[in-house]
Amino acid sequence: MRLTRATGPRIHSTTILAVRHQGRVAMAGDGQVSLGDRIMKHTARKVRRMAGDRVLAGFAGSAADAFALFARFEAKLEEFSGNLPRAAVELAKDWRTDRALRRLEALMAVADGEHSLILSGTGDIIEPDDGIIGIGSGGGYAAAAARALVGHSQLSAREIAQEAMRIAASLCVYTNEQITLEEL
Repeated sequence: MRLTRATGPRIHSTTILAVRHQGRVAMAGDGQVSLGDRIMKHTARKVRRMAGDRVLAGFAGSAADAFALFARFEAKLEEFSGNLPRAAVELAKDWRTDRALRRLEALMAVADGEHSLILSGTGDIIEPDDGIIGIGSGGGYAAAAARALVGHSQLSAREIAQEAMRIAASLCVYTNEQITLEEL
């Protein structure tokens, strides 16, 4: 068992997937929260709408960290009039320099009508070339499945996100099929 800085069991808590396809963006998150080798919750909501439903945000990490970062990010969106790239840069600066925030071991996926970004506590802000983001325990599986579906099907962004999350859940023990899906 891996230990966190607080010497507790490492929390494997999610798969978040964002898919930008055919002029739409869909973001999905599974509902499973695990602590060590135990499933603690099946129906967590890890994807949210923000900024008057113009921004989607998903979180991979502990629940307390999620609440703290969602609140900070929402405040940045408000401060910068819904400008996603600017709010992301400002959150990343705070996350990297604030004593309490920089201890958070987490990733965020955020998207609006134009941008899909990954944010980390090390100050990283990454915009994938293909508009597909996968973070969390099953993120790699979900992103790989989404890339294959984008390239070899006529499915919508929403349908691709749904199916890719099902595929990730069939491969990753820290991902379940209780999927929350939002679309812009």
